[in-house]
Amino acid sequence: MSEFEKLYTEHVDAVFRYAVSCVGRRDIAEDIASEAFLALYQNRDRIDTSQLPGWLLRVARNRATDYWRHQAVEQRYASILARRPAPPDPPGDDRLLDNEELKPVHRACLMFRYVHGMTRTEIAERTGLSPDQVKERLRYGLRVLRDQLVPESSRGLR
Repeated sequence: MSEFEKLYTEHVDAVFRYAVSCVGRRDIAEDIASEAFLALYQNRDRIDTSQLPGWLLRVARNRATDYWRHQAVEQRYASILARRPAPPDPPGDDRLLDNEELKPVHRACLMFRYVHGMTRTEIAERTGLSPDQVKERLRYGLRVLRDQLVPESSRGLR
């Protein structure tokens, strides 16, 4: 057994119990104890082993402090987000499905391409159309949607 393994075996229970007492969660305490022993392993040449359990407990305390600071920041931002009203649904969500100008084949091609990320070749295989037919269906569908979403006054600015 290596010296590090002996130190780990000797001190792991105390470091883990201390971490649990600091954070109150077993899963987080396991991470903190692991980080303390990782720090010991990385600095084993510079640490006097007679300073050990204290050094390990200090590392665990510092990691627990970091955990609580992180939790405080998360809580602060979560409360800010909770006070904000939910953003409205983006315009056009239903325009694809409810659009009377789009035939089902146009809707299918648009959904396969922009929702499922399929290529024109994959869409052609799936629908039985040729890749050129898929290209034309996509072009038409996008033009119809653009005409509905972009006001005529803004079209000339592109």
